[in-house]
Amino acid sequence: MALPSPTGINIFRRDRSTGVLHLTWIAFFISFFVWFNHAPLMTSIQATLGLTDQEVRAILILNVALTIPARVVVGMLVDRLGPRRVYSALLVISGVLCLMFAAAQSFAMLALTRFLLGFVGAGFVVGARMISEWFPAKQVGLAQGIYGGWGNFGSAAAAVALPSVALIFGGDEGWRLAVASTGVVAMVYGVIYYNSVTDTPQGATYFKPKKSGALEVTSPGDFVLYLLMQAPMILALGILAWKLGPSGVGLLPDGAVYGAYLFLAALYAYQIWQAYQVNHTVFTQTVPEIHQYKFSQVVILGMTYMVTFGSELAVVSMLPLYLMSTFDLSVATAGLLAGGFAGTNLFARPMGGWLSDTFGRRRISLVLVGGAACGYLLMSLISADTGLVFAVFATLACSIFVNAGNGSVYAVIPIIKRRLTGQIAGMVGAFGNVGGVLFLTVYAQFSPQVFFLTIAATSLFTFFATLIFFQDPKGAMAEIEPDGSVTMIDVV
Repeated sequence: MALPSPTGINIFRRDRSTGVLHLTWIAFFISFFVWFNHAPLMTSIQATLGLTDQEVRAILILNVALTIPARVVVGMLVDRLGPRRVYSALLVISGVLCLMFAAAQSFAMLALTRFLLGFVGAGFVVGARMISEWFPAKQVGLAQGIYGGWGNFGSAAAAVALPSVALIFGGDEGWRLAVASTGVVAMVYGVIYYNSVTDTPQGATYFKPKKSGALEVTSPGDFVLYLLMQAPMILALGILAWKLGPSGVGLLPDGAVYGAYLFLAALYAYQIWQAYQVNHTVFTQTVPEIHQYKFSQVVILGMTYMVTFGSELAVVSMLPLYLMSTFDLSVATAGLLAGGFAGTNLFARPMGGWLSDTFGRRRISLVLVGGAACGYLLMSLISADTGLVFAVFATLACSIFVNAGNGSVYAVIPIIKRRLTGQIAGMVGAFGNVGGVLFLTVYAQFSPQVFFLTIAATSLFTFFATLIFFQDPKGAMAEIEPDGSVTMIDVV
């Protein structure tokens, strides 16, 4: 099915790049299926283990917490080790953790395994690097959109399918078998993926960062921005520690919470030191123009991903329960309707990438972020009085802008700096999870209406930040070969 555009991709063509695209989006689909396999089954899990409402909300936050540092770490690993090995290992390990979650007999075990399962959410970063290696810049937005959109549909598929799977298994333990089955699939596909793909096309060079430990920046101002961008990720983890302490669900005592704060402060200090070790030369030497890139682009993309993907994480976590309680729906019906929010990823995320490739990154980002703000304003009006039809309309309309916004972000990332794609994707992706934690914290403390209005206001702020500060990447993608020669990768 070729799109009517010079940047189109024939998804049915039997060539190596298309095959890698399909194998990789399936890996991402499975990772998201595993990551959100608990959300549509939370009422059954709550009933089986006697969880309180606060404990349920804590599990929702825990599910997205570890992905914040995980995306940064995995971004570094994929740039160093290659996406083939990293994605395969991630799927196998997450499958094992999934089986442990299914066997949990207490809230503590549920919380621990759910927290660790947040690592699978970093899988997107791996595929983002893989796709950028196999497609040229004029197609990479659409290719990333297909990868992200069809993969992201895993959360919608989980919301729709797993309640029925649990019913088929039957009994109070049906949810356990449904969750465990997703873990088995992840482990099997991890082996399949390892034996089916390569990191680059035959004969191509896999470019790696020159230094490890922190992201390379190219000016003193960018160094300061880099440190500032690290702060919200530390803050989000601090909020998580507070939420698990006596002021929240009481899983951690005061001493453990204060210990977590000290650890996070030390971690931030260490990150500053590592960043200086990697980038100290920018204070004494001018970086050659061919190596330069604008870190402000990464900051704006992180903000955009926070209000698009971050809000999606929060909404798909709370929407089934919210619709069920507001309109007195069954678990299966609420899961089906809520699944529509992530379900539009199938076409909206590729559309966002294609629009960005075709009509300009900045222009399309403004349209989509502005549309997301309006969409969340509509969702704040959902109530029993406005009716179920309005709720479905508002949810679908909002999700189209949100998911297309996700696609537009990752149309830009691969063309900022090729050899740093994994790290940039990891940092931007981590901001998606920062948004998930922050927005779910608002949901846990306030009403759903305040939750939706908070996302709308943050989206509006991001709209103006993009309008004022963001510029389309221009020029060519170039890298320096080991012999000192310059290779022009692609013209943007």
